Amino acid sequence: MAKAIAIIPARGGSKRIPRKNIKDFYGKPLIAYSIEVALESKLFEKVVVTTDDEEIATIAKSYGADVPFIRPKELSDDFTGTEGVINHALEYLASQGDTFDYVCTIYATAPLLQAQYLIQGYNALKSSDAINAFSATSMPFPIQRTFKLNDEGRCEMFTPEHYMTRSQDLEEAYQDAGQFYWSKVGKRSKEIMFGKDSIPVVLPRHLVQDIDTLEDWQRAELLYKVIQEQEKSR
Repeated sequence: MAKAIAIIPARGGSKRIPRKNIKDFYGKPLIAYSIEVALESKLFEKVVVTTDDEEIATIAKSYGADVPFIRPKELSDDFTGTEGVINHALEYLASQGDTFDYVCTIYATAPLLQAQYLIQGYNALKSSDAINAFSATSMPFPIQRTFKLNDEGRCEMFTPEHYMTRSQDLEEAYQDAGQFYWSKVGKRSKEIMFGKDSIPVVLPRHLVQDIDTLEDWQRAELLYKVIQEQEKSR
């Protein structure tokens, strides 16, 4: 039987929002939401938090996650990519005799994540020859009609040939939702994550919010509150 693991990277050194991963979000540490949804999905043999921070480790354990090691400093700076962190966790667990067929990286900053989309991604990946499945959402505005500011502060369209094209005639575009990334362990693709070997799990836009600034944080809390109120009224 296939075995799946959830790995939640949670570094202690957030700069823009200090202690972001354990900052109180609507009554709970932010990381608690990712841990609880992973457990709720009942997909995983283990839900592991990889962190360099003892306080984060203690909080993660209190919400049901495993923290089998404290991440080494060389994998905990601003320049360490997520792939290296996940590989380290898988290699450590393999050295303890714990191997897996599927790994799901879940960000600690995803309080709007819902179990149904984790399950959807797992089922889509398991029943296909794809290597990855990840959360995505549609762009709120046609990217073909976007523009940048040049050095003089004036507008320059990325695709000026579409200036007169009606929005409804333009192809819809999608973006990474930044919540979860499924992969088949031991399978490597020559494609990037947003390539032909990946299946996007498309989420409604109201369930997607990056949390990089305090303004993002406030918006995410408002969205969470509205979602909770809607669920109670059903």
